[in-house]
Amino acid sequence: MMKRIAKVSKACLLLIITALFTALLTAYPLEAKSKDTILGGIYIDDIDLGGKTADEAMELAKDYVALLAQKEITLNIIDDFSLTITPLDFGFAWSNPEIIAEAAALGQKGNIIARYKAIKDLENSNKVYELKYSFDSAMIFDVITEQCADYNQLAIDATMDLVAGERIITEGQTGFEIDIRGSVDLIIDYLENDWDKDNATIDLIVVVTEPRGSYEELSGITDVLGSFSTGFPGSNANRIANIANGTRLCSGVLLYPGDEFDVLKAVTPFTEANGYELAGSFLQGQLVDSLGGGICQVTTTLYIALLYAEMEITERHNHSMIVSYVEPSMDSAIAESSGKNLKFLNNTDAPIFIEGRTTSDRRVIFTVYGKEFRPASRTIEFESEILETRVPEGERVYQDSGFPVGYVSVQSAYIGYRSRLWKIIKEDGAVVSREQINSSNYIAVPRTATVGTFTNDGAALAHILAAIDTNNIDHIRHVATILQEQSYQPPHVEPHPDDHEW
Repeated sequence: MMKRIAKVSKACLLLIITALFTALLTAYPLEAKSKDTILGGIYIDDIDLGGKTADEAMELAKDYVALLAQKEITLNIIDDFSLTITPLDFGFAWSNPEIIAEAAALGQKGNIIARYKAIKDLENSNKVYELKYSFDSAMIFDVITEQCADYNQLAIDATMDLVAGERIITEGQTGFEIDIRGSVDLIIDYLENDWDKDNATIDLIVVVTEPRGSYEELSGITDVLGSFSTGFPGSNANRIANIANGTRLCSGVLLYPGDEFDVLKAVTPFTEANGYELAGSFLQGQLVDSLGGGICQVTTTLYIALLYAEMEITERHNHSMIVSYVEPSMDSAIAESSGKNLKFLNNTDAPIFIEGRTTSDRRVIFTVYGKEFRPASRTIEFESEILETRVPEGERVYQDSGFPVGYVSVQSAYIGYRSRLWKIIKEDGAVVSREQINSSNYIAVPRTATVGTFTNDGAALAHILAAIDTNNIDHIRHVATILQEQSYQPPHVEPHPDDHEW
């Protein structure tokens, strides 16, 4: 009896399934009437694809993509600076066109159960496919670097200049620079995750740099940190002009904390166009005329003012021969081709300002202004110590066919020294430290004469050469005086090459 009941149940179940399948075929035939059009209730984003063929749906989607590609994307840089572009400029592209085929197949392809379910789902709610897209990061990078980076603005520090002896302060300018890599990443993240497919505004990542200094800060540069002067009473007009010119080029210098000043860079080139005249300078143990002669007195005076201001001297060289306007080891030579220079660093926590001037009584003065952090009880002294003195022996004579017979230029002897400079710090008059600042070595140079030998007179040439052979400068001068009674026209003389110390 039980086996019979089970057989009947299976038969009933089969009849039920068959009846249901037949009903489905009746209601939804395998070849639906709407096989060439998309079912109603199917969308791509807000686009209704119902009743459209696959080709028509594809054209609708392409029109939609083209519309999105023309949306405005405004890139805000800073303040009033912005750039408006379109997604197309970023390589915008539709990345899932296969959804058209999926939409066309929904409810119309596959097994009948799946088709039935899809159709019933559409009766309850719409099926919305999301249009997906992609961007080209290289194109975004190019837009930022080639179009937005033009808006970058360097920070300009506040400046102070000397005009007719008066300080003129100019406020600085804020700088900003686009963080290119960070901005590209930001744009990609926004477009892929937050863009609502409408006009959009994106703030780029911008690094802002505030200028150094302000009118208030620079106006407060009034404390004298160090000052020094030297005299040049015996100088001729050309040397006076060179000292004045070099002083001008080293004056009106504003340095912020950590800034380094290159004196050679400031005073070169040594040309007439840059304000220089021919004047005496050291060259290989001789005093010769060259453009810029006298500039070393400028750098020497500045050097000592800097020492009193306790600036950090990063480069300094002594002269090859001793100079008369300061004590040994207190000088600072400039020689372009041999690389002698003076450099220094503002090692304080505030800006400094350097003023230089020459006076009517033939003195050059440099003063370093800043903010005084040192206690009033603290004083500084500098002491030159001579370690060795070398007196030159004999005399030295140079022949020069660039000058006529009868010409004799005598240079006094230079004593050689080895020396060093001490910095002595006192507190309330008591010595608290003694530090060596530099060491210097000056060559000894005997009394020297440059003797002209140019002549067309063989007898005169023989006389002067015989005198030169004695290596006695006084005798040579005596012979030259006799020969000078005759008339000789000197040839054109070119300036000496640029390897001088002024």
